[in-house]
Amino acid sequence: MRAIFPFTTRFVCLLLALFCVCRAAIAQAPQNNTDAQNSGAPDQNSDNDSDSGDVVTVFPHTETAGYWLSGQANVVFQWHPAFPAQYTGPNSLTPQAQSATTHVVTLFTGFEVTPTTEFFGDIEYATGGGIGKAFGLAGYTNLDSVRTVSGAQLPATPYLARLMIRQIIPLSSERTDEERDEFHLATSVPVRRIEIRVGKFDLADFFDTNTYGSDSHLQFLNWTIDNNGAWDYAANTRGYTDGIILEYDDHWFSARFAEVLEPKAANGINLDADIARARASNLEFDAQGKRIAHRAGAVRFLTYLNEADMGNYREAIQEFLDHETPAPNIIDTRRQGRHRYGFGLNFEQEVIANVGVFGRVGWSDGHNESWAYTEDDRTAQIGGFATGQPWNRRNDRAGVAFVANGITADHQRYLALGGLGFLLGDGALTYGSEKIVEGFYTAHLWRGFFASFDIQHIDNPGYNQARGPVTVPGLRFHADF
Repeated sequence: MRAIFPFTTRFVCLLLALFCVCRAAIAQAPQNNTDAQNSGAPDQNSDNDSDSGDVVTVFPHTETAGYWLSGQANVVFQWHPAFPAQYTGPNSLTPQAQSATTHVVTLFTGFEVTPTTEFFGDIEYATGGGIGKAFGLAGYTNLDSVRTVSGAQLPATPYLARLMIRQIIPLSSERTDEERDEFHLATSVPVRRIEIRVGKFDLADFFDTNTYGSDSHLQFLNWTIDNNGAWDYAANTRGYTDGIILEYDDHWFSARFAEVLEPKAANGINLDADIARARASNLEFDAQGKRIAHRAGAVRFLTYLNEADMGNYREAIQEFLDHETPAPNIIDTRRQGRHRYGFGLNFEQEVIANVGVFGRVGWSDGHNESWAYTEDDRTAQIGGFATGQPWNRRNDRAGVAFVANGITADHQRYLALGGLGFLLGDGALTYGSEKIVEGFYTAHLWRGFFASFDIQHIDNPGYNQARGPVTVPGLRFHADF
């Protein structure tokens, strides 16, 4: 059992330092009992409710100071028993029973330069590759896993996660309240406005978000439930990119566009700064309101176009059939200027108080190789979410979701002939769509401390009917400072 939470000395030291820094800063700040977001709850402003006495951060966050200082720590333990596999390849989820633990600590800082200009800088520390070191699944079981780069582990040292500026350009005098958090400092903004963000960030913080299914720290853990698996969003191995986001907001409608950098290689840590040859364009339309039974809901439509030094599945297959390579090798077919594009639809709808449903569908052309997120060309998911209010546990939350993932015929044949992607490659393939069911329950322990139980059942791991099924139970501990 000692392997369940193998905290490294460095992790503990960083966590203690984060705790002390936050406590010292908050002790000097004006106190206010309204803190950051209660992720996934229908009432987003209920974190520090003076009527209930509930507090969901270790220290309260100020609503009046010109700065932001907070932090989070997330520890995930997962295990799976031995499962049947007719064969196992270089990039398979290994069928022997195994367990793994991941740790992520983030320090969020922000500074309000003017009422319309904000600066953000975040430091992060992450360790742990997860079960199978994140290989063998399109819908991998833990969004906190640290992936390898060409088989090598990334350094276990703190790194700069985000560094960005937010500029608000008012287009109306009418204003609306906005909840303060690690990405938004203004508590009141113009109803109609343009927002510009420039710098280093995670695209998934601003695109394809979902109240019920986007937060791996308090909600679901699976990659293709928290995000649209067919959206091959630009990011380096750690999940961040550099670029610009332009957003237009007007009452119930928002439109956002991002132009960002792609990694130099598939799943690479280094970004390609030459935007003439490699870049990612993302466009999303977001409509929110109370159109169904006067309950809150949202629909988001996303489209993307990636350009990079990508390989082509059909060319790799042909080179193998022509005996030019001993196995299909996507790397040998990489050419500058290759494209990958796709679409996504994302919805959420409150059904009754404290209960909502959500879902996503996604499609990618899939001719050229998966580049940054995961090997998934088709995805469809549906899920439900509830808070614990009905059983007097208002800061608890629970959810269940189902997702089915698929890949194109060329991608299937590439893997069947022994080709390797950056995540998949069993040496052969008996194709079947990857089907995943995930359920979780997160309990609020005290102030900013939460504990979760999570379980995932996966049929056809890595799209292979010759392997699995596999069940992956997990435990999660989370703290918000």
